[in-house]
Amino acid sequence: MTINIKSQFPIGKCPTEFNITAHNIGKWISIISSFPEDIKRLIKNKSIDEINYKYRENGWKVKQVIHHCADSHMNSFIRFKLALTEENPTIRPYFEDRWGTLIDAHDNDLTSSIALLEGLHKKWVLLLNSLNDKELIRTFIHPENQQKITLAENIGIYAWHCEHHLAHIRIGLASGGQF
Repeated sequence: MTINIKSQFPIGKCPTEFNITAHNIGKWISIISSFPEDIKRLIKNKSIDEINYKYRENGWKVKQVIHHCADSHMNSFIRFKLALTEENPTIRPYFEDRWGTLIDAHDNDLTSSIALLEGLHKKWVLLLNSLNDKELIRTFIHPENQQKITLAENIGIYAWHCEHHLAHIRIGLASGGQF
C-alpha cells in the first residue's frame, strides 16, 4: 500500500522549528480558539453518510478525525498544565491510532466531541492568553524521542494540528465517499 503524502499531510508535515514571536503566538492562539466553530461550520447539515466519508484510502472517516481531535486536544491541554505546574515533566504519550478504533471514535453522533472541543478550547485559550514570556519557555519532555518542547512551540504544533485536521475534514467531505 502506498500512502499519498499530500492526502495524509494536506498542509504539509508539522514543522520541527517554529518562529516564536508574539505575533505568531497570537495567530496560533486564534486558530486554536476558532477550531470548534470551524468544525461546526464544516459539518453543519451533513448527513451520517457524509461524516462517514474518508479523506484518503485507509484513512480515518470525518467523524473519526473529529473524535480524535477531542482526544488529542484533551491530552495537549493536560500537557500544558503539567508543564506549568511541574519542572520539565515527561508527558505520557498515547496510541492515537488505537484510540481511533474504540467505540466512541466510531459514533455517528458528534455532539459530545463538539461540546467537549467547545468547552476545552474555551478553557485552553483562556490559559494560553494568560501565559507570560517565562511560562512560554517552560518545557515538557516527549518520551518517544526525549525532545524538550516549549509551551510556545506546542502552541504552534497545535495550531498546525487544527489546520491539518480541518483540511482532512474538508477533503473527506469533498470526496463524495470515493475512499
